[in-house]
Amino acid sequence: MHGLHLIAELYDCRCAARLLVDAVVLRELCLAVCSTPGLTPVGLLFHQFGSAVEPAGATGAVVLAESHLAIHTWPEAQAVTLDLYVCNFSQENSAAARAAWQRLMTAFAPCRVVQREIERGVADLARAPGTAGRSD
Repeated sequence: MHGLHLIAELYDCRCAARLLVDAVVLRELCLAVCSTPGLTPVGLLFHQFGSAVEPAGATGAVVLAESHLAIHTWPEAQAVTLDLYVCNFSQENSAAARAAWQRLMTAFAPCRVVQREIERGVADLARAPGTAGRSD
């Protein structure tokens, strides 16, 4: 389960308005962002809020062989929330995660970012098999 988990809130995004309100455009971006650095999309689901006449944001997830990308847009606030987790089971994928992340930042062009990086499955912190819940 070792991997890199990137989480962020993007504020005052200067991207084209369509990217914040059109689930199809958002899906295309997410697939391109994941595929280019070598991540492997295996499934996806995107949902359009509002209507064709008055779109009101979108939400979506790309399931990756390496884990996932989840995204939610808030066009009324020019904001986006992102969650990208990339496992490193058979190879080191942190560089691919960072490349995909940078492409998302470039696409949304936020004025302000609140970001967290979590290294998951750190070997020193992992418990031995069969010791879940033990505190010794």
